[in-house]
Amino acid sequence: MKRADVIELFRRLRELDPHPTTELDYSTPFELLISVVLSAQATDVGVNKATRKLYPVANTPRSLLDLGEENLKRYIGTIGLFNAKAKNVIALCRLLLERHDGEVPRSREALEALPGVGRKTANVVLNTAFGEPTIAVDTHIFRVANRTGLAPGKDVRAVEDKLEQAIPAEFKQDAHHWLILHGRYVCKARKPDCPHCVIRDLCRYKDKTVDR
Repeated sequence: MKRADVIELFRRLRELDPHPTTELDYSTPFELLISVVLSAQATDVGVNKATRKLYPVANTPRSLLDLGEENLKRYIGTIGLFNAKAKNVIALCRLLLERHDGEVPRSREALEALPGVGRKTANVVLNTAFGEPTIAVDTHIFRVANRTGLAPGKDVRAVEDKLEQAIPAEFKQDAHHWLILHGRYVCKARKPDCPHCVIRDLCRYKDKTVDR
């Protein structure tokens, strides 16, 4: 995609939603971290339903550690892979207390060293909690980047690297939120809503849908 088209693409997405953010509910960097860990292969809606009950009871590394793995499962049992996630969350809390005085670290290396935290999760936390212009590539962004021709790549890291190069600095802080929301609500996996897409004329997707 030409640079002028990239600029226009993000200008239109910004016009639709000037201040995008995650749809996960959180009030602290720690709550965001836990919610993102829980959101792997799960919906934000499902995670929010669970954390609305969990966080009033335990929303710090110490309180979650005191809650324990088995009790945590009772709160997150409706979320996919909850057994593994409960184990990771408890181990994550222990490491935060041992290595970081219970605070969420602000470096990618330290975040990725935590159980259940990969590059995508680290990028979300760095961007949303700490204001870093990172790009967290999930399935929605991967799809949008490839379909539109914005940053085609065979894997998420290739797409992330291309997006880093393609996105102008003025849009980087909010870019991954715009792309996630666009993929979630417009450029959907099974049937993209091309007739109502604000960037359809810039998009390189060959199989655009039409109104019937």
